[in-house]
Amino acid sequence: MKVSLAILLLAAVALAQTDSAPPSPSIPVDQENVKRARAVLNQTIQALGGSAYLNIQDISQEGRTYSFYHGRPNSLGILFWRFYRFPDKERLELTKQRDVIYVYNGDKGTEITYKGPTPEDPKDLTEYLRRRHFSLDWVLRKWLSEPGVALFYEGQTVAEEKPVEQVTVMNAHNEGVTLYVSTDDHLPVKKTYSWRDPTDKQRNIEDEVYDNYREVQGVMTPYTVTRFYNGDMSGQRFLTAVTYNQGIADSQFDPASSKKP
Repeated sequence: MKVSLAILLLAAVALAQTDSAPPSPSIPVDQENVKRARAVLNQTIQALGGSAYLNIQDISQEGRTYSFYHGRPNSLGILFWRFYRFPDKERLELTKQRDVIYVYNGDKGTEITYKGPTPEDPKDLTEYLRRRHFSLDWVLRKWLSEPGVALFYEGQTVAEEKPVEQVTVMNAHNEGVTLYVSTDDHLPVKKTYSWRDPTDKQRNIEDEVYDNYREVQGVMTPYTVTRFYNGDMSGQRFLTAVTYNQGIADSQFDPASSKKP
């Protein structure tokens, strides 16, 4: 299907994101294009597990995480334990001793070490909140149900050497995320979004690549997630264990609590 000029212009706006005003409602919308985009996203949600995926309340993960600088690894990898409750509570424990902990509750972030809890560095917290806001989980489970969301089907292409369909989701705040979905199994292959730095006004692009899917409790789960920042690899996470809906206690998201799950 050929995409109309109006849709191409709107897609360009999605990439520009916060620099432009939201699309004017007077611009005609290609309803067939919207239906195609919605169909692809529905297939994706079903491939991820359907109701099992949509009804995830909490996630517990174990694995090893690596960080990179300009695409080169700057660590040997760190063991991590992650506990997440949808949509905005998370606890991340690092090192073999699990003695470096980050707790996020709403828009607040706390770092806990042997010195006790302290507010997370504002820059690091801003980066975390941005990644969460544009996360695959939020786009598929939050954005799609919000008023004012716009969908754009952008055809078939290749991502990570796989044939994919490309769909852009734009929320009412003119923020856009592009998803690349496998044409074979309809699972997400890649996600990309851009944002403009408020200090230097430069546009930055962040990508996330999903691989090594396994079924866990009816949910297709990527055991390998790789992040890119302006084309350079910035982080990689390998899972060794995942469980869903274990009923994580509220105390785990309380910075004053040192009790491990």
